[in-house]
Amino acid sequence: MTEAVPEVPPAADAQEPEDDVQMVEEEEPDREKIKLLPQASSEDGTCASFQIAEEDHTLGNALRYVIMKNKDVEFCGYSIPHPSENLLNLRIQTYGATTAVDVLQKGLTDLMDLCDAVEDRFTARIREL
Repeated sequence: MTEAVPEVPPAADAQEPEDDVQMVEEEEPDREKIKLLPQASSEDGTCASFQIAEEDHTLGNALRYVIMKNKDVEFCGYSIPHPSENLLNLRIQTYGATTAVDVLQKGLTDLMDLCDAVEDRFTARIREL
């Protein structure tokens, strides 16, 4: 037998965003978040290494899994250079039909879509209870 989870009212001290400007600033992409490492990239763009700031194994393993599902990808791997640094190094090699940058963009989009689908199914199941 499952028990219904009671709804918890919002905390009295919960803050709502004061204006839309604050929300827009949070949604703007951080241009320094992902860096292409030129010394580890090929001239034709089929192989590239990226450094992603403020990320760890959570994103690294999920992104590697999603990117490897792409039939144009020959290799994808990641590493954390040092445990005390919040950096993720990602290496992508393609068979030549597409570039590593395009594969990374598709991988990030596919991972976001997957997370949205999981969230939708989870929310729908919670509402059924």
